[in-house]
Amino acid sequence: MNGDTPVPDGPRRRYLPLLYRVAGLNAVLLMVAVGATIVVLAPSRVSSFRVDEEGVLLVAVLLLVVALNVYLVRRIVAPVQTLTALARRVDLTGEGERMPVSASASEAGELAMTFNEMLARLEAERRDATGRILAGQEAERLRIAQELHDQVGQELTAVLLGLARIEARVAPELQGDVAEVQEAVRGSLEEVRQIAIELRPEALDELGLESALAVLCERFAERSGLRITQRVAELPALSPEVELVVYRVAQEALTNVARHSGAAVADLELEHAGDLLTLTVSDDGRGLPAGPIAGTGMRGMRERATLIRAPLTIEPESPVGGCRVRLAVQLEHQR
Repeated sequence: MNGDTPVPDGPRRRYLPLLYRVAGLNAVLLMVAVGATIVVLAPSRVSSFRVDEEGVLLVAVLLLVVALNVYLVRRIVAPVQTLTALARRVDLTGEGERMPVSASASEAGELAMTFNEMLARLEAERRDATGRILAGQEAERLRIAQELHDQVGQELTAVLLGLARIEARVAPELQGDVAEVQEAVRGSLEEVRQIAIELRPEALDELGLESALAVLCERFAERSGLRITQRVAELPALSPEVELVVYRVAQEALTNVARHSGAAVADLELEHAGDLLTLTVSDDGRGLPAGPIAGTGMRGMRERATLIRAPLTIEPESPVGGCRVRLAVQLEHQR
């Protein structure tokens, strides 16, 4: 499988970390305070300063205090560093990672709680927005599929019937040309039906997910030449949202296999155990590309999976090649 190369992030400004700035400032202030104290309380020591046991002891104490200061400051700013790292890698399309919140009340704990609340709000808003967008897309797919089937399909059927009537009345030398036109129109009619089915699968609405996946595998095998094995367990009653997400993820995964993997064999498996429904699509192709996977199809699968809060993983099938797409749906979350 393959995907588009993501746009690299812009260069970040380099800066001295907060830990070093605070610790360095504290060390400077400590040495200034010690020096000022010596000058005020024992000025004779300054004029006759020499490296003796007291001087070595003073330097050792200063170093110990500085080291203790660095340790304590590190513990204080560690949540800020963790928050910065999390903010850089957070992905709203997946299950949200959260900041660990300390039991003790502090500015860092308050910041972590606020950040977690912000992430939860952003994820909910993203799911809601993505749900509305995908619902609009599905409604538009249904409308276009119906128009293709009812209008374009009927018009092409009428053209076929008209050509059949004309064929009986034309000269024998032209009947071959009319037959060729009939075949071209018949092929166009079949393509229109295939497009309509891909836009909105009738089997999913009429027969359910198991039959829709069987039809999907059969048609992909016919069109792409892939040898697709399928194993679909007996499924419980599923919500329309779950059925549609599982079907679309399987459809996109098989599309990626046919277009990018160069595989000869693909495997689709839908398992059900307890409250867990697992879809797995794997192949024996060339495997995942180097670098991050951020193609439109991959993003679409992740966004659909986010709608039903189902983790989606895309990983190598084996060390020598292939790819495996796995969608795990917790049915208890869908009730």
